[in-house]
Amino acid sequence: MSAVVGREQDVVVVGSGPNGLAAAVTLARAGLQVLVLEAEQTVGGGARTLDLGMAAGIRHDICSAVHPMALASPFFTAFDLEARGVELLTPEASYAQPLDAEPAAIAWRDVERTADGLGADAPVWRRVFSMLSAQHEAIIDVALSDKRSVPSALLSPAALPALAAFGAMSGLQGTPAWGVPLRTERARALLTGVAAHAIGALPSLAPSATGMLLAALAHAGGWPIPRGGSQAITDALAADLRAHGGRIITGYRVRSAADVPPARAVLADLPADTAAELLAERIPSPLHRSLRSLGHGHAAAKADFVVNAPIPWRDAEVRRAGTAHLGGTRRQMADAEAQVMAGRIPEAPVVLVSDPAGVDPSREVDGLRPVWAYAHVPFNDPTDPTDLITAQIERFAPGFRDTIVAARGIPAARMHEHNASLVGGDIALGALSAWRMMARPTAAWDPFRLGASGWYLCSSATPPAPGVHGMSGWHAARRVLQQVFGVRHLPSLAG
Repeated sequence: MSAVVGREQDVVVVGSGPNGLAAAVTLARAGLQVLVLEAEQTVGGGARTLDLGMAAGIRHDICSAVHPMALASPFFTAFDLEARGVELLTPEASYAQPLDAEPAAIAWRDVERTADGLGADAPVWRRVFSMLSAQHEAIIDVALSDKRSVPSALLSPAALPALAAFGAMSGLQGTPAWGVPLRTERARALLTGVAAHAIGALPSLAPSATGMLLAALAHAGGWPIPRGGSQAITDALAADLRAHGGRIITGYRVRSAADVPPARAVLADLPADTAAELLAERIPSPLHRSLRSLGHGHAAAKADFVVNAPIPWRDAEVRRAGTAHLGGTRRQMADAEAQVMAGRIPEAPVVLVSDPAGVDPSREVDGLRPVWAYAHVPFNDPTDPTDLITAQIERFAPGFRDTIVAARGIPAARMHEHNASLVGGDIALGALSAWRMMARPTAAWDPFRLGASGWYLCSSATPPAPGVHGMSGWHAARRVLQQVFGVRHLPSLAG
């Protein structure tokens, strides 16, 4: 190990997902010697884009493909992805909800255009999301906080009406009262589909709050897709880290704490229970049990396709959206998620689909293009999802099967094979509920610090919540700077 790593480090980061790299960049910019250890051969964790060997020149996004937080996250705003050459392409429609018996409901970037397609619910959608999108920065300030300090937005009188509206709508849509105030199936399905980004029972508060946040961002800056794939975000972070003296070693798997070289601080971009096992002999038993108690939520099973034409949606307007939520009506989606919660695979699961070449023509090579999709399934389910996902796409896009040149399914039970953090297909790195959105991974005042071991957790298992936003890493880095190195202010991320 010493021959590879060299001298003792100031900081070691285990895992190079967006949160691990956000922490590493922040600490390197503070003048510390930072080493990142990554088990895979390429950096990025879930934010990678790789040639899977399915067709010459076609690259697939490994986990995340569309990035609602890339324009909104305070970390990425400070880091300024576009100034670093990351081209964020924003489709005119953020997401779409195809329906069986009528045209799809579409969430356009423009609130008015969206409302115009929602019939009797147009006034409600217009009123709520005009307010929320106008104050999206305040909502993000609260939603992506560390859940332990008071966000500045809560002290702003101008932001309070929007924050109150966000809380009220999240509460209504997360309880049996979710029929209020939306009355039409189109609007209800449109909001339910985006809520399903958080895999869980419908209705419940964690999916509801997630849906309201993502819907507000859909009408603010939109949901961008990085030109060339998610790897563009990762590469920008890695380049900045190296420019400030940081190092990355790939193909280095940490199986125990003994595999980590000496350092004043170690940050783990890992699931909470994985960190607990690594530190089993270094942390108190109550903390070990508490970390493991976060558990795992239900799962995603993924399918990658190579197709020879755009997805032939029955409603051609769906092509204008970067993401399609497949599941039909609100009731159909709720029933499908209930089956997942009961440990069964639904016949028609909730499926998320993106055809990135629709907004990024560079993803098409010799008439072929990638399609990214995942289905909600029970935790650690071993079933290949390819047929289920294909059937659900075909339901709303007849003829899709005929466009498929190659397909590859990854069961939930095997998601960890390309990213060790995705245990059992749990892409949220822990159970999601209203309580667990706050108490991630524990209810401790400092949820990032792993006892007195010198280790910190910086993954999506910590506040604020899952997502490619870098905020968990940024929050953890701030604590490391203060508690280990006596640095009270975060360094600038600009330039």
